[in-house]
Amino acid sequence: MELRQLTALVTVAEVGSVTKAAKLLHVVQPAVTRQIRLLEEELGVALFERTRHGMIPTPAAEALIERARRALHELERARAELAPETGEVTGVVSVGLLESVLDVLAQPLTDAVTRRHPGIELRLFTGYSGHLQQWLDTGEVDLSLLYDLSDTPSLSVVPLLKERLWAVAPPDAGLAAGSPVPWAAVLARPLVLPVSGHGLRALIDRARSAVPAAPRIVAQTNSMLLQKNLVRAGHGWTVLPAAGVAADVAAGRLSGGPLTEPDVERSVVLGRQRHSRPLAPVEAVATALTRLVHELVRTAAWPSARATDRVQ
Repeated sequence: MELRQLTALVTVAEVGSVTKAAKLLHVVQPAVTRQIRLLEEELGVALFERTRHGMIPTPAAEALIERARRALHELERARAELAPETGEVTGVVSVGLLESVLDVLAQPLTDAVTRRHPGIELRLFTGYSGHLQQWLDTGEVDLSLLYDLSDTPSLSVVPLLKERLWAVAPPDAGLAAGSPVPWAAVLARPLVLPVSGHGLRALIDRARSAVPAAPRIVAQTNSMLLQKNLVRAGHGWTVLPAAGVAADVAAGRLSGGPLTEPDVERSVVLGRQRHSRPLAPVEAVATALTRLVHELVRTAAWPSARATDRVQ
């Protein structure tokens, strides 16, 4: 099993096409096909289904692809760490970001790291908190923002902030950041909610259980973007962290305000593997991320949030 075979495997799986993979790898298409075929012959299993819609990994390939991706990531990090000392922090750092913080955090974090540490290549992954925690456990990401998590045997976390949940409605509802919205007013409306099992849904269910009202749920989804689109189309109201709707409220696409009676907060923490060796690029990104979060809270760019740790 060779490095170029694993590279071909992961690239084809990610783009779904041998032709596209060949372009990305700067090789001819038959070379990629040959690497996949040699790997299949060595393992004795088919790794892809060749369909009209592209190359689909077989069930046998999924576990190998996951491990190959981690191995390639570790090799890239090792190469960066062993590069000649230049006095500059260099390396590849993978960061997990929650879907609800992308609008307020992704671009400013990239700007901050690029400005302070141009030798660091950032890789940003997004997902729900449960998925991000799994990726952190398996080493697919070096750092990750997570919700409502304490230290575990494998992970250590640093609390960054607490944020209030917001009621989110179409623009003509006239909700505003300075006017808290009682849960009873939200539950009187048709609702578009996250699916059961989602961390945000658990908070919503816990809060609404204290209000004597039977909500009418018109739709459930695992996509925050779809939640917002359905609300904007007039299908109902929803509940989201303020960071996830700040840009939409500012642009007049939605209206929103902090929930009250009861107030509901959730904690955002920065997690990393407990037993991982401290690496200069990872530490540099962790510091930049922590400082940025505090600055966003201080300037109210992260609405309805309060910092819960000290700036590093």
